[in-house]
Amino acid sequence: MQAISKERRVIVLPIEAGLLCLRGLSPNRLRFEVEYGLERGTSANSFLFGAGNTSAGQPVPPVLLFPPGESFAAPFLEQLKKLVPQGAALKVVVGHVNPNRVSMLRQLAAHWPELMLVASNTGAKLIGELWDQLKPAPAGGDQAEMAIPLLPKIDIVKQEVSRTLADGHRLTLLPTPTPRWPGGLIAFEEATGLLMSGKFFAAHLCTEAFAEPTASSTEEDRRYFFDCLMAPMARQVETVVERLETLDIRTIAPGHGPAIASSWRSLLNDYRRWGEAQERSNLAVALLFASAYGNTAAIADALAQGVSRTGVRVESINCEFSPPEQLLAAIRNCDAILIGSPTLGGHAPTPIVSALGTVLAEGDRQKPVGVFGSFGWSGEALDLLENKLRDGGFRFGFEPIKVKFSPDAARIKSIEETGTALGRSLLANQRKKERRSAAGGLSESRSNPAIQALGRIVGSLCVLTTCKGTADSKLSGAMVASWVSQASFSPPGLTVAVAKDRAVEMLLHIGDCFTLNVLAAGKESGPMKQFLQPFSPGADRFAGLEMATTPAGQPILPEGLAWLECTVKQRMECGDHWLLYAQVGAGGVLDPGGTTAVHQRRSGANY
Repeated sequence: MQAISKERRVIVLPIEAGLLCLRGLSPNRLRFEVEYGLERGTSANSFLFGAGNTSAGQPVPPVLLFPPGESFAAPFLEQLKKLVPQGAALKVVVGHVNPNRVSMLRQLAAHWPELMLVASNTGAKLIGELWDQLKPAPAGGDQAEMAIPLLPKIDIVKQEVSRTLADGHRLTLLPTPTPRWPGGLIAFEEATGLLMSGKFFAAHLCTEAFAEPTASSTEEDRRYFFDCLMAPMARQVETVVERLETLDIRTIAPGHGPAIASSWRSLLNDYRRWGEAQERSNLAVALLFASAYGNTAAIADALAQGVSRTGVRVESINCEFSPPEQLLAAIRNCDAILIGSPTLGGHAPTPIVSALGTVLAEGDRQKPVGVFGSFGWSGEALDLLENKLRDGGFRFGFEPIKVKFSPDAARIKSIEETGTALGRSLLANQRKKERRSAAGGLSESRSNPAIQALGRIVGSLCVLTTCKGTADSKLSGAMVASWVSQASFSPPGLTVAVAKDRAVEMLLHIGDCFTLNVLAAGKESGPMKQFLQPFSPGADRFAGLEMATTPAGQPILPEGLAWLECTVKQRMECGDHWLLYAQVGAGGVLDPGGTTAVHQRRSGANY
């Protein structure tokens, strides 16, 4: 990967005659949302078709697809002014709509008064609602003072449509509404076979190269993006993928990250496979929300990510744009209901009030509920949801999540862990019902001789500890590990299996560091008691402990037998676990006379 400047900037990448990619680059984490959690920076891809004449001789203005959010406003406008004279006609295709995008559109309209927007029907509605609104600033913050230009004309794309551009280009626009992005729009250029896919197939990576060098170089990042944002709406994603498979694609250029040139078919298959894994679960959580400025949606994403880690399916429903029959079916068929809302002018949005009424009328009181949302100066909407559900006899799966303005990285992690705890409780209740139905007999898996033999594999007892980030964004985690084995001599390396629903798993991606603390026989009870206890979401696993540190600043348990500082190099999905291969960079023996504690099991069906 090429060296990247530490400042946000925008570069211009030629693709074909009359077609450029304007890529915004940020080497640092751009926003607080969960999908930026790998902290590998990000890129924001826009595409500019030049002005000219069609094959029929008709003049065509420049067409800009998918401008970035306001985070890249200054460098993006600087580059665009070099390519399109200010005051000239300009068409802008809006791939998805949120307050950050609308802020950028207002700035574009100020510099290019002849601007015309192109958006889906729902996208146009959202643009109209957000155009004159300014995002509220936190206490002590500055609310930007700006003259808001008039809302430009909007060319509304109600269904799939093709447009002829200059230089022989022909652009097909496909509305792709999803709960997370109801105004979604994807573009396909027929001559080049270039699919400009917006959020689909994206990855948050900071790289100057237009296309990825190999599929494996970005596989983990694309999977992480899918798990964060696509998994809760797997059914709608499957519908979009089915339509895209009929196009004569040669390259996919998503809204974030490098393009996919040689392995795009495999990526479409991956999306199918990842989505099918979600659909196989017979437990489901209905996630109902509305979001004015993106903060409540970010909380919803974190909850969904946490629940999905347990293998429980999440059905995401944007109450502002989902039909009543979809909402009703989700409420009737789910095993838990989570409902989230912003507070606007002291009230909940009308679609949330309506959804709440449906929950009160149709919801099963035996199933857990949860309330979440963000607010600026007050949280009346969240109080309304909580009080109505409590008065209605519903039991809460967790205490209401109330975030003022935007959640930071630590709060996002805590919210994820809340979702994981909910998913685990649903699975535990399911297992109890299965045991009752089996009349207390031994399960087939536990009595299976092969499972009993598997349990005879012995593992070293260890505590895996890790921390990531600095200052206010510092995150940490730990777990007891016994599925550990040396994997290579040169370089020295080991493997460790981590259950998908472990809170620490989110801190163990490729490039992340951790310490493997090997425990001593006869002295393992203290560390195990500390790290086997249940932790509340967001709790500090190291509270009350005096920890040493490795050369890279990872936590060491001083009472251990030995420690190894490791860096994750590969991850392999193995059913309900991730198998990590990590290279050892440093280590030491703390108790030369001690021996390794081992874990003896009688069954391979559990730890």
